Amino acid sequence: MRELTGVVIDALTEGAAERGGPLPAGGPDTVAAEVRAVCSPALPARGTGAEEALRTLVKAVTKGAADPADPYCVAHLHCPPLAVAAAADLAASALNPSMDSWDQAPAAGVIEDEVTGALAALVYPGLPRPDALITSGGTESNLVALLLARERARAVGERTVQVVCGTNAHHSVQRAAWMLGLPTPATVACRGGRIAPEALELVLTEYEGAPILVVATAGTTDEGLIDPLPEIARIAAAHDAELHVDAAYGGPLLFSDRLAPRLVGIESAVSVTFDLHKLGWQPVAAGLLAVHDTRTLEHLGFQAAYLNADDDTEAGLPDLLGRSIRTSRRPDALKIAVTLRALGREGLGALVEHCVDTAQGLASAIAARPELRLRPGPLGISTVLFRPVAADRLPAAAGDELVAAIRRRLLEEGRAVLGRAVAVDSDGQRKLWLKATLLHPAFHPADLTGLLKLVADCAADRAHSPHIPGATG
Repeated sequence: MRELTGVVIDALTEGAAERGGPLPAGGPDTVAAEVRAVCSPALPARGTGAEEALRTLVKAVTKGAADPADPYCVAHLHCPPLAVAAAADLAASALNPSMDSWDQAPAAGVIEDEVTGALAALVYPGLPRPDALITSGGTESNLVALLLARERARAVGERTVQVVCGTNAHHSVQRAAWMLGLPTPATVACRGGRIAPEALELVLTEYEGAPILVVATAGTTDEGLIDPLPEIARIAAAHDAELHVDAAYGGPLLFSDRLAPRLVGIESAVSVTFDLHKLGWQPVAAGLLAVHDTRTLEHLGFQAAYLNADDDTEAGLPDLLGRSIRTSRRPDALKIAVTLRALGREGLGALVEHCVDTAQGLASAIAARPELRLRPGPLGISTVLFRPVAADRLPAAAGDELVAAIRRRLLEEGRAVLGRAVAVDSDGQRKLWLKATLLHPAFHPADLTGLLKLVADCAADRAHSPHIPGATG
């Protein structure tokens, strides 16, 4: 392992140097051709040996990677993992415990129990029986949250549960309802990217008497906005509805004493989605579903004699099968445990604060550039939306096309990885914006000055292109 790890680190270094930027240049066809040239055939008749295989393929993947540690790679909720977390993940892979029975993961099960207990208490301070499950991320966490809500409804004689969510909700909420055979979620109008409380009141009135799960969001994907949780919790309680909060993005604000008040009201939820492969700097996957009472999780109980026979459980062997909807699963709690121990709540809170402050600094830098325009309204957690002023000088569709073309050009040239989001402008019109999601715990606004210049220069070039309808020739 020691020798092969050295080969991997060298390949990572060489591949990154050859890439030379946040993304490989040339676009999908070029990248695919270059990777296939070195990895084919994928199943050779005779093997090449461990060192050659590692060196060749790791270097190829690194050269063709999007590098979340690059200051110009800011499109998604895609974090650069902490070295300590990546090292712990290597240990998890080498030990390879499977978290579905005690005899496959004696110590790892204890680690998971300690981690989930600590993070559940962070979400639900003061409650006597909070608990949490390790998941593969927000999509699985939301699926399990809806599954548990359905089973609670069935336990009291109801056939199903009606999900109510904002138009700003993550797509996984709709997908989970479909997978579970639930009615199509009722959607609530948003104002400024956040659930409008008066609109929620009206929707809940329509479903009076039915079991309802309201899904609020703490950190929307497009804008990083937090729904008004105290008002939503109050309205849900008045209608005897349960509340689930998708805080996959915003949950780690709880590590910071300064930022945690932004999530006041989250403790009213029966369940909370919380990801640590976003603002937690873990390698994927590192998701969490916290619940206010561990008894809620009893609905996940299932028996397979070879994993959790009754007599084994009665004899004291812990039953791990009910801790997930998956069977075989990695010990993702190990890298989380190492990170929590290494940094502590204060250390993690400081990193979260740094990202939030960097986003504020980037917003100020955009506002200071006459060629660019910041989206009006409150800034998201660490998400900044902006667009070139040149796009505003074009007809609406042509302006959006210019924004999209700039993003794609920077991607194809391998110079920057910016996201895209549709959001309402000050004139009430929905427009396309460039999106920067800042998750690097060491970046500063000055590191992004060149990125803004790239966008401004590219906008100047593209605005005069005959390929943009409405542009000047």
